[in-house]
Amino acid sequence: MNILFVCTGNTCRSSMAEGILKFLLKESNIEDINVSSAGISAFEGEDANEKAIRVLSKKGIDIKAHKARQLNKKIIGESDLILCMTNEQKNVIIKFFPEYHKKIYTLKEYAHITNNENISGRNLDIVDPFGLDYNVYEKTAEEIEVNLRKIIKRLDTKD
Repeated sequence: MNILFVCTGNTCRSSMAEGILKFLLKESNIEDINVSSAGISAFEGEDANEKAIRVLSKKGIDIKAHKARQLNKKIIGESDLILCMTNEQKNVIIKFFPEYHKKIYTLKEYAHITNNENISGRNLDIVDPFGLDYNVYEKTAEEIEVNLRKIIKRLDTKD
């Protein structure tokens, strides 16, 4: 299975989600899942944000080698599951690549669905910490991790 995380620039949220999920998969001994990330408006090759690197480093997760990628049809086509950080990003991808709509969700939406939680009326966006204080990056990473742990719990029970 190939899981793709998408945000705007692929330097904060999606790069953190990629690093956190790789860490959680290893921690849970779950194999055969490839994790990557890309951005809707990425500067190809840009490093992960310094605050994102520092936040994850405190959790024992290293994303220093991360390089931003621009989202394209090839990347989307190779992905089995695409998890966006906002509903707007999800809608943009579906607008340009409607044939892939069945595999595109927001991260929080997918976490709720996999746990049979009602998503109606919920804010399914993860706020962009870019340009904000370090503590916002910590909160964003925590929110990403909480939702990924919900998904991991489900992946771990599938045989």
